[in-house]
Amino acid sequence: MSKTERDLMRAEFVQSAGWGNAGERLLAGDASFRKYYRLVRPRESAVVMDAPPPQEDVRPFVRIARHLIALGLSAPQILAEDAEHGFLLIEDFGDDTYARVLAAGGDEAELYGRATDVLVELYRAGEKSLLPGLGAYAGDALIEAAMLLPEWYLPEATGKPTPAEEAASYVAAWKECLAALPATAETLLLRDYHKDNLLWLPDRPGVKACGLLDFQDAQRGHPSYDLVSLIEDARRDVASDVHAACLQRYVTQAGIADAAGFRTGFALMSAQRHARIIGLFVRLLRRDGKPDYLPHLPRVWRMFERSLQHEALSPLRRWVDRLLPPPLRRIGAA
Repeated sequence: MSKTERDLMRAEFVQSAGWGNAGERLLAGDASFRKYYRLVRPRESAVVMDAPPPQEDVRPFVRIARHLIALGLSAPQILAEDAEHGFLLIEDFGDDTYARVLAAGGDEAELYGRATDVLVELYRAGEKSLLPGLGAYAGDALIEAAMLLPEWYLPEATGKPTPAEEAASYVAAWKECLAALPATAETLLLRDYHKDNLLWLPDRPGVKACGLLDFQDAQRGHPSYDLVSLIEDARRDVASDVHAACLQRYVTQAGIADAAGFRTGFALMSAQRHARIIGLFVRLLRRDGKPDYLPHLPRVWRMFERSLQHEALSPLRRWVDRLLPPPLRRIGAA
């Protein structure tokens, strides 16, 4: 379908939603096929999500958004929808992403504290936070995602393919690490919970001051995963005192009985996420021709190395030290 045809379809959707008299401007696209347009008319605005099928499906976004709102959180209200053609009209949260507010000198401790409180709220919701049919981001799914490290980064660092037996030993190391994961109740994972997908809404009370976006890939899994995403951001250094305060805030306010077990889970989720991202950034370079992420690799390596110091990660640490000694961890270093 040509761009003109898609534009006409979007215009028809906007008209049918009662916003035909509004001005429109492109807001942004993202890593997917989705695009966003702001509609503006006197004293109000809204956002159109243009997510063309079959590449995109707006129904998970609608389902999760309504679920989060029912839990008392700030996801965008769905004002109109045409799932068949991939259009949504959603509430406009404005332009104050955490990234922009922080860049303008916003209070890092306040912002991250409020975002941590959202995760505490999901934990407290228990089974109510979960929806039927959500996939589990646990066990083999975690390992599969972390395979980007041996599949993409290791060949880039060494200049040769990863031997099959070493890929197998990597999987075995992960299985041993995850076997040490203390049992805990799963919670809803928003999956991309970081500064670019959070909006600062200071006029709203409590947890509602943190607006949520980009949650359509939500799954269920270890409650520390989204906290790792938040305070161990691949593209931003979070102050060490803020990192420590948010971790302690979660443990305390969520009423975690086994604090040491939760921190073990945090270390495991941290290592998994950073291993995946290290490989992902190289894949974005080699497969997709996108080198912009490479400058962030040293930061991700520092966080990965820190997580590997936990005793539960010793099998993986031995694999990394053997196959990726420090001289091979410098891709992307200035």
